[in-house]
Amino acid sequence: MERSKRHTKKYSFRQPDLKELRNLTSYVLDPLGFKARYGKLLPLLTTQVDEGLMNTLAQFYDPLYHCFSFPDFQLLPTLEEYAHLVGIPILDQVPFSGLESIPTSREITDLLHIDESLVKAHMTTKGGIQGLPSEFLIAQATVYGKAMSEDAFEAIFVLLIYGSVLFPNIDEFVDVNAIRIFSALNPVPTLLGDAYVSLHLRNVKGGGAIVCCLPLLYKWFISHLPQTVAFKENKGCLRWSTRLMSLTNDDISWYDRAYDGVQIIDSCGEFSNVPLLGTCGGISYNPILARHQLGFPLKDKPNNILLEGVFFQEGKDPQGLKARMVRAWRKIHKKGRSELGPKNCIALEPYTTWVRKRASEYLMPYDYPRPTSLVVAGPSTLPNQGVFDDPGDTWTSLLPQSSKFWKRRYDRLAKDKVDMEATYEREIKRLRAAYLPASRASRDP
Repeated sequence: MERSKRHTKKYSFRQPDLKELRNLTSYVLDPLGFKARYGKLLPLLTTQVDEGLMNTLAQFYDPLYHCFSFPDFQLLPTLEEYAHLVGIPILDQVPFSGLESIPTSREITDLLHIDESLVKAHMTTKGGIQGLPSEFLIAQATVYGKAMSEDAFEAIFVLLIYGSVLFPNIDEFVDVNAIRIFSALNPVPTLLGDAYVSLHLRNVKGGGAIVCCLPLLYKWFISHLPQTVAFKENKGCLRWSTRLMSLTNDDISWYDRAYDGVQIIDSCGEFSNVPLLGTCGGISYNPILARHQLGFPLKDKPNNILLEGVFFQEGKDPQGLKARMVRAWRKIHKKGRSELGPKNCIALEPYTTWVRKRASEYLMPYDYPRPTSLVVAGPSTLPNQGVFDDPGDTWTSLLPQSSKFWKRRYDRLAKDKVDMEATYEREIKRLRAAYLPASRASRDP
């Protein structure tokens, strides 16, 4: 029996040090405006990721169907869920492909409001890719933050989040891919592509470091875990492997009303599913397996043709998949209630039977839990991460409400007041100069 059991693999996740980026949040004087302009980026800086949970989740990755297969259900992150969690819409255009031209110093200057000579002086190459050191960008953001130059500060700060959190390729370095994705402001397909490509590649290789936006993947997963107090508190101190293996289809938090009016990107171009291009390769993902997560029923086992899996690593693409994927995104096929029927969020027996059969074929990475012999580990709780769209998630759960923050806010308001008074005085002088001479002339005999 033990011989047929899948072996667990040794995974890790790249987690950059975000301390200096968190410090920069005190210069964000209008968090709600920031969220409206750039999405829910600020909470990603302070998301407390449970590494044990994410390492355990990676063990359930299913390389055949590009999803997470559990004993009684399947889960997979979708474009629509990522768009909601990060608060950035998916634009109806071809997403980042890596075929875009490398931005010039002038283009970066226009994007970031940094002097072109400084951009040229600090542009360097690391790991075979061009980019700017984070240290340089943090220094520039600090200068503009202190000067209360909002547009320039926000542009540099958001680029730092793109380069360090959303697309953490090289430590302390913002590469040109992050710059290109930031300039287009359509990061969601690439974020999801990076998650799938890295999970798939590491699974094939038998382990290693998964490089993607970990806080976002974490927020996605815990949004589906049971929301009961008992599960969150884990007073029995059970390991994550035991807790996840014991879950059934009925335990999962399948659907959030935020997706009520959402249309699913169901396929693109010639593909029967959705091709995703990440920064390091491309992969297909299967929205048909995730309909339950977006409120629609799963009635029967899916047709294998619809689940056709493709994958390539950047620089290793003999079939020309990248070009095909780029073309496919020029023709996006969406489905909603008119095609998929009413939302009832159920999974029928033919589908669940197929899922259980797949679980038994693939073999689960852990033993099924035995009620009489529970494996005990240290306490592991799920902190309240504000996964769903609570109105305070932009700053009440995130910004350190320190005296420094409020001092800067006061200074900003005081500066605005002085500027308004100066503008008012100038306007009065202009009006006097324009009208007083004329009125005097009309009174002269």
